[in-house]
Amino acid sequence: MSKSLIIVESPSKAKTINKYLGKEYTVEASVGHIKNLPKSKFGVDVENGFGVVYENISGKDEVIERLREKAKKAEAIYLATDPDREGEAIAAHLAEEIKDVNQNIKRVLFHEITEAGVKEGMAHPKKIDQHLVLSQQARRAMDRIVGYKVSPFVWKTVYYGLSAGRVQSVALRLICEREEAIRNFVPQEYWSITGEFRTPASEPFLAKLLKVGGEELCIPDETTMRGYVADIERQRFEIRNVERKPVKRNPPAPFITSTLQQEAARRLRFSAKRTMMLAQRLYEGVEIGDEGLTGLITYMRTDSTRLSAEAVNQVREYIFENYGKEYLPKEPRLFKKGKASQDAHEAIRPTSVKHTPRSLKKYLDKDLYLLYELIWNRFMACQMSAAEFEQMSVDVVGGDYLFRATDQRPTFRGFLQVYDDIIEENGGDREDEDPVSRLPERLAAGQHAQLTNLLPRQHFTKPPARYTESSLVKELESLGIGRPSTYALIVSTVIDRKYVEQKDRKLYATELGMQVNKLLVEHFPNIFNVKFTAKMEEELDTIASGKQDYVKVMHDFYDPFVRALEKVDKHAAKIKKSLQEETEEVCEVCGRKMIIKWGRNGRFMACSGYPECKNTRPLAEDVEKTQHLVGIKCDLCGGDMVVKSGRFGTFLGCSNFPACKNTKPISTGLKCPKCKEGEILERKTKRGKRTFYGCTRYPECDFASWDKPVDRQCTSCGSLYLVLKYSQAKGEYLKCPECKEEFVKEEMAVSA
Repeated sequence: MSKSLIIVESPSKAKTINKYLGKEYTVEASVGHIKNLPKSKFGVDVENGFGVVYENISGKDEVIERLREKAKKAEAIYLATDPDREGEAIAAHLAEEIKDVNQNIKRVLFHEITEAGVKEGMAHPKKIDQHLVLSQQARRAMDRIVGYKVSPFVWKTVYYGLSAGRVQSVALRLICEREEAIRNFVPQEYWSITGEFRTPASEPFLAKLLKVGGEELCIPDETTMRGYVADIERQRFEIRNVERKPVKRNPPAPFITSTLQQEAARRLRFSAKRTMMLAQRLYEGVEIGDEGLTGLITYMRTDSTRLSAEAVNQVREYIFENYGKEYLPKEPRLFKKGKASQDAHEAIRPTSVKHTPRSLKKYLDKDLYLLYELIWNRFMACQMSAAEFEQMSVDVVGGDYLFRATDQRPTFRGFLQVYDDIIEENGGDREDEDPVSRLPERLAAGQHAQLTNLLPRQHFTKPPARYTESSLVKELESLGIGRPSTYALIVSTVIDRKYVEQKDRKLYATELGMQVNKLLVEHFPNIFNVKFTAKMEEELDTIASGKQDYVKVMHDFYDPFVRALEKVDKHAAKIKKSLQEETEEVCEVCGRKMIIKWGRNGRFMACSGYPECKNTRPLAEDVEKTQHLVGIKCDLCGGDMVVKSGRFGTFLGCSNFPACKNTKPISTGLKCPKCKEGEILERKTKRGKRTFYGCTRYPECDFASWDKPVDRQCTSCGSLYLVLKYSQAKGEYLKCPECKEEFVKEEMAVSA
């Protein structure tokens, strides 16, 4: 009897599924996509219904041939690619390749790679959903149209090699607009006043001045503050009101893709890309002792908070047995569906409550364990009782002045027993907050309150916070831009293109990113904007649900797009010229004026007589950064070494190039603190994405630091160097790598 063939994308997923099925099945992997849009051709026929041409991916011919041979001998073929639009498209491509050798093709969906999940999927085979396939095709076609049509415009106006993406460019716009808001922000001074009070029967407590004469307080400057302080000190105070009331805090919903990425970033410091890579491994299967390969979580690309009745019953039973009946609500918790939720999959949850984090710890590496524990705790918490608190509010009044203090004491931890949600976002400015204290229990209305101290504090309004990966994903989701499978790619793409750089987990728009964004927004205002992009996402959903026709949706996108493109393309040369800055500098070769242009390695000065004169030089500010290098001679030919830019940043190159091709890295001028012989160089990682600092004697000396070393000795522990750090709360400061002592940069007289 011939076996049936099951095809999945991943070899590890194939191994896990194979374990659950009998000998009558063979499980094979396509190893991801087998087809893609062509690299060297447009691939979208805009004149004939936006037909898309797919080609076999290079190197996949052997895989396809192997699957065809297996399909010839199989009784039936089950396509078990991931249960989303991308998986549906892969299934359709596989079906195309094997239908001529076996037409008995079925589609199955595995929402979890467990015995029950696999058998459930196999019990309900279906046909390939062409609506989902067309929805994915529309996304690919839109992205290809933007990439192939707008990127050449960016090449012509900025420089060759840049690219523009449909959704990524909107994400870039959000980051650039935030950057502009920060740059243009003007801090406003204001003051707060906190009073320290005590009653005859209580310990001292703090309360904040809230109102004056019944009006909300505004203290704009020190003079006003001093006037208030002088008047407050003359008043007699009493406790006017004490209010105690119970409050509850409900648990958060189980994870969807975006919230998993946000929490993994906030708690574990994982990038969105790393989170999804680890989640994929947990979904596809991990070796668990005698159980072998086991899928530990449900499908990790989802926008639904829905949980199956079976999963809820299991977790409620676990909570009752392990925490007690007081931690179990009377009824299972249900969570609201988001506006854009397709509700196609369950929320992300463990596949079995018997797989506790503790029982799996010896089988999982550190990061895999941390992510699984996070998913487990969130799932457990979402079905637990609310946390309960007693909230106490005290009003202290004297004359026209109302001070108020609030305090909250837990009376029942509830879900906080497993998922404490009181965690500060990294970079929060705690130093700028007013002092607080616990309120004494024995406070009552009518008691005399003695003012023992006044604590005025100066504040300045803060600019909006820069996006982190986590907060950008949250913003994209709230705006309806992108889908669960695209968030990680959106963020990594704008970083890879060097439009955005990540420092201390914050996303900074680069000058290149600002320039490209300005260009796209100015000339395609109706295409690269939030509303239009969100509308297109909604229309992709209507294709998936069968409510709208593929061709109509493509025309809704393409027609306004191509009109805008044709309009600006005529003026590309004029736009390019407008991006160039004229200078008073004179070309030392031909005497014509120098202009500032954009190139692959940033802005530089070039002769306005190009292409007749090809003279270039770095910008004056770039030269200033490397003034200490003036006078360095080439040790091969004796010529002057000059600062040049390349793929991995700036370096020293011989001025006699190409006759002499000698190069040297640029030193920071700091002796290596480890070997005491080499010097510290600024370097780039292999892919050129991150800067680090290493010793010139590598590999003999392996000193390396992500933070820039500074030639200052630690006054606490004697470390020979400090490192330069940055946070939104503190700005630039110095930190000792040994004892972790922090120093104000200005106090150490460091110029970075």
